[in-house]
Amino acid sequence: MNPLTEKQIRASFVNASRREVVQATVPDLDPLDWGRLDYLGWRDRRAPLAAYVVVELDEEPTGVLLRAAAAPASGRRRRAMCSWCRDLSTVEASLYVARRGGASGRAGNTVGTLICEDFSCSRHVRRPPTSAEAGTGVEAIADLVVADRTAGLRERSERFVRDVLATR
Repeated sequence: MNPLTEKQIRASFVNASRREVVQATVPDLDPLDWGRLDYLGWRDRRAPLAAYVVVELDEEPTGVLLRAAAAPASGRRRRAMCSWCRDLSTVEASLYVARRGGASGRAGNTVGTLICEDFSCSRHVRRPPTSAEAGTGVEAIADLVVADRTAGLRERSERFVRDVLATR
């Protein structure tokens, strides 16, 4: 992912009001390793159910305001696999819902998906493959497995943002 400034991030949101964009808490961008990110995602520390992702669509940053599902009253969460990175070792996936962009979103239409609760998908797809994933020749195809996972993450996250933009 190309490095972004706070101004670029705030200008990228396609489903948020001006007020929501101004009130958004942007993470510290300095320590990020942009070369190892497939998208930028974070939870708003001031609004526990608000979250944001910025994905590059057609080489332009496109931001989406998300709402996290509230924790169940029982306190027990169901195990779920992230729809973006599909990492089976991850059980901390949460339902995130985004208002669609434009008139469709103003009419209350939304789209949702399961995403790693802490938006660590880029790290998960870059972990070395296990022998269960790659067979006996793990070392020989490790780079191919990671490249395939990374491409899948990018495709699925981009598809979600395109769904947010769709005028259904």
